[in-house]
Amino acid sequence: MTTKPAAAAARATVYGYPRQGQDRELKKAIEGYWKGRVDADALRATAADLRRTNWHQLAEAGIDEVPTGDFSYYDHVLDTTVMVGAIPERHREAVAADPLAGYFAMARGTQEVAPLEMTKWFDTNYHYLVPELGPDTEFVADSAKQVAELREALALGLTARPVLVGPVTYLLLAKPAPGVAADFEPLTLLDRLLPVYAQVLADLRAAGAEWVQVDEPALVQDRTPAELNAAGRAYRDLGGLTDRPKLLVASYFDRLGDALPLLAKAPVEGLALDFTEAAAGNLDALAAVGGLPGKRLVAGVVSGRNIWVNDLGASLATLGTLLGLADRVDVAASCSLLHVPLDASVERDIEPQILRWLAFARQKTAEVVTLAKGLRHGTDAVSAELAANRADLASRATSPITRDPAVRARAAAVTDADARRSQTYPERTAAQRAHLGLPLLPTTTIGSFPQTGELRTARAALRAGRIDTAGYEERVKAEIQEVVSFQEKTGIDVLVHGEPERNDMVQYFAEQLTGYLATRHGWVQSYGTRYVRPPVLAGDISRPEPMTVRWTTYAQSLTDRPVKGMLTGPVTMLAWSFVRDDQPLGETARQVALALRDEVNDLEAAGTSVIQVDEPALRETLPLRAADRPGYLAWATEAFRLTTAGVRPDTQIHTHMCYAEFGDIVQAIDDLDADVISLEAARSHMQVARELAAHGYPREAGPGVYDIHSPRVPSTEEAAQLLRTGLAAIPAERLWVNPDCGLKTRGWPETRSSLENLVTAARRVRAELLA
Repeated sequence: MTTKPAAAAARATVYGYPRQGQDRELKKAIEGYWKGRVDADALRATAADLRRTNWHQLAEAGIDEVPTGDFSYYDHVLDTTVMVGAIPERHREAVAADPLAGYFAMARGTQEVAPLEMTKWFDTNYHYLVPELGPDTEFVADSAKQVAELREALALGLTARPVLVGPVTYLLLAKPAPGVAADFEPLTLLDRLLPVYAQVLADLRAAGAEWVQVDEPALVQDRTPAELNAAGRAYRDLGGLTDRPKLLVASYFDRLGDALPLLAKAPVEGLALDFTEAAAGNLDALAAVGGLPGKRLVAGVVSGRNIWVNDLGASLATLGTLLGLADRVDVAASCSLLHVPLDASVERDIEPQILRWLAFARQKTAEVVTLAKGLRHGTDAVSAELAANRADLASRATSPITRDPAVRARAAAVTDADARRSQTYPERTAAQRAHLGLPLLPTTTIGSFPQTGELRTARAALRAGRIDTAGYEERVKAEIQEVVSFQEKTGIDVLVHGEPERNDMVQYFAEQLTGYLATRHGWVQSYGTRYVRPPVLAGDISRPEPMTVRWTTYAQSLTDRPVKGMLTGPVTMLAWSFVRDDQPLGETARQVALALRDEVNDLEAAGTSVIQVDEPALRETLPLRAADRPGYLAWATEAFRLTTAGVRPDTQIHTHMCYAEFGDIVQAIDDLDADVISLEAARSHMQVARELAAHGYPREAGPGVYDIHSPRVPSTEEAAQLLRTGLAAIPAERLWVNPDCGLKTRGWPETRSSLENLVTAARRVRAELLA
């Protein structure tokens, strides 16, 4: 079918772009700065080069309007905190003395000063720094970064659009500052914040901005009438300014819901909406409010979060429907391309047939440009691209890689009984305490230990063929011996083998499961300078052979203390992969759970008495709308139980979660039926312990007392005080002592000191309880 050209020339744009560079140049420069090997000017020069490279790539691909201000040294929400002058009091002196060093101090902390809390950006694996606000917070505009980056792009002759985190989203993401009443609502500061945004907008207009994008993703969540009224007031006020650029209010990740009619009527010049499957309903809702007459609509029809090629024909049909609903329709990805790798074309280890199915940031940019061209000139203008796209989609749909009849038959045969332990928790815990013989307030770690330079060198040498497998495995054994010996000497009660053989907690398993593909260059930012390579889940999942038993049993042979088996849970395996989109997530989760169940059972058969199945993504993957959550939690909790329910009563099942808001999933945590859960709690001052207590959580828990995302070493008394806070919510017989998360990214000196202090704190508080 031939589509007629659009009445107005459609433009191609994106909301943001990967920051790191092709070879993670930004990560290397920042970490060099932290270590004193790179000075501030060199770091800034590297950042400027990366911004120019990104803009040139976008412009050369055909993007008509490039984003500015989305680039960040660490996090765009932290950048917003700087922009509005909301520097926490404890960091003001450092920021005043050296803005760049102070910026990183807010992100990472120092030995003397704690960093800002960190948590997940909506339902992604990207972490942001949580703003700390209180009734005394005074905002001051600092538009230097936003203005400078706009001017850089304009100097290159590009049409540029600055991107800001919106004022409503910023306040809804914020938390009360330390010492402020827990019931303080940062949104009450809106009237104080809006003049700051007005000043930033005026500064950007003076610098040459025609449009400014204001991101309000918080409005795709369920919002109270008061919150919606605040959003309406914000955009009436900002829209009513005379000294400002045109405003494009953007939302993504889900449907806009009740906020859509509010923003459609606001005095702003444009809206950017998500029209992918993740936001199903936006199109009908837009039609129901009468569209956007006289306004610009930026249509996010290419997924900014997954890596499968777009169905260009379907997207053009959606765009054609939208043409009658706005004055002009432009084409974009559904959200920032920050959430996908940079370029699929550099992958050399993926079969060419499969590579045709994948679209990373550069390929998604090309899709956006093709769609804009088709919308401008009609489908005949992109007939070759549409034909190639149809062939790629057909190749994937008919490939035997995607379907395994044996896997599907096993998943279909699962019964409710397969996802239930044979005994209740009270019966199990009695058996486990008798079997394990642990003290009050038992100590453990979350799993990984620092990955040393020697280990990384050995892994690189193995890949390059400079050493053989036997030589590499000797290095792994030496690392395990050191980790086990340290834990024994320190006095940790339940040990781990340290995971020296693992490159990543998802990738390691994906490389050993059928149906998964690994990339070599598919880096995606998780937080700061932490980048991961999410594997690609392309087909049905099974486990050909044991994955962890050998190294766990080796570690157990070195000690009489229990050594935990360490696995990544099924929901996290999905959430931290680029998951297939051709079947329901629940079906894929069941396949992964059955593969992991085989591993759990083999660990137990090999003598492992404590098995930890990590599910840090359980909260992260929670749908943004409450109406969508029961269905998700049903299959997510079943998948965990299916993984773990086949063990004996005296085998203790642990799980772990970190860096998310847990209060609204406590019932789901309960439904996992794990014997012990460890959770991030240090930066949030044991908030999760109070949430568990309020729910009446009946099992054992280890709220973390050591923040591993900061280089600072907590003192013994600091850890002890956190323990005492935890004991106010969780009885001593059910409280564990552990760090917030794994120690892979930390160095050995700080790890040794921190864990020694942790164990000493546990002994001190244990003695207080027994006195």
